[in-house]
This record gives sequence, structure tokens and C-alpha cells, in this order.
Amino acid sequence: MNTKNNKRRKESQEKIKKAFVGLLQTYEVKDITVSDLIKTTGLNRSTFYANFLDIFDLADKVREDLEGEFSDLFADYDYFNERSGALKMFRHIKENQLFYQTYFKLCYDEKHLISICDPKRAEQEQVTKNLKYHIEFFRNGLNAIIKLWLAGGCKESPEEMAEVLKQEYRGR
Repeated sequence: MNTKNNKRRKESQEKIKKAFVGLLQTYEVKDITVSDLIKTTGLNRSTFYANFLDIFDLADKVREDLEGEFSDLFADYDYFNERSGALKMFRHIKENQLFYQTYFKLCYDEKHLISICDPKRAEQEQVTKNLKYHIEFFRNGLNAIIKLWLAGGCKESPEEMAEVLKQEYRGR
């Protein structure tokens, strides 16, 4: 029986997601087909469609999983100790480069970006007047730094990257 949370269904979903992430390293989302996935996984086409509407639904679900993992990483984040938080983030990125490369590749609409900006911290530092602009500026700057670091193969250490972020965010 193909119930929503059974072990076999979850295993199939994970197999499809893993194959999709692998294919994303070579192809753009729009160039990946269900046929590519079923050939790679050895699963039936019906198994794919029992779990996902289409390739873009799969891409959205993978992106949501990645965002959830990132959020979990910072569940206990101390926004008032940004050095250790930035260091934690950059260490995680370096250890999980494929994860982050995949995440950014799936942000084809650029609406979903990594953010660790804390409105409480911004309020304490009196950045409330134009908070939405501050958050947008910080989020996009942070993502640009991460993307550039990933593109270069994460050659700089996480400590160096935390210092880069600190220097760019000095005064706050």
C-alpha cells in the first residue's frame, strides 16, 4: 500500500531527490526530464508521479528541504554573537558545498535566499525605521558573498569568511 508516510515511499522520494541533485550538477532544472530521473534511479515513471507533480514540483520540494536544514542549523543561533554564528554558517557551507550549490541553483526565481538577519537585533541597534530595506540589503549581500565563495571552491577558510562578513557589516 502506498500510504503517505510509508518507508518504501520515503525511500523512493529520497532516491529521486538524490538523483535530481546529482543531475543538477551537470544540467539546468529546465533540462532535466522525468525520463532522466527514472533511468538514473531505476524507478518507474508512475513512482515519480505518485510523489511529484513534475520536475519543478520536485525542485521546489528539494529547495524546501534545503531551507529547512539551513533553518535547523540556526535554531539556537545567538544573533548577538555574530562572529560565532557566521563562523558556524561558513563552516557548514564549506562542509556541505554540494548542498549549497544545489540550493542556489534551485533559486531560479531569486525569491528564496538564505538569511540570518534578526529583526530583534536590528531593533536593538535602532535600524527599525527602514528595517525591510536593511534586511533586504543584508540578505542579498550575504548571499552574494556565499555564492562567490562557493564559485571559488571555498578556498578561504571559514574563519576568513567570517572576518569578511564582519568587516562588511561593521558598525552594526
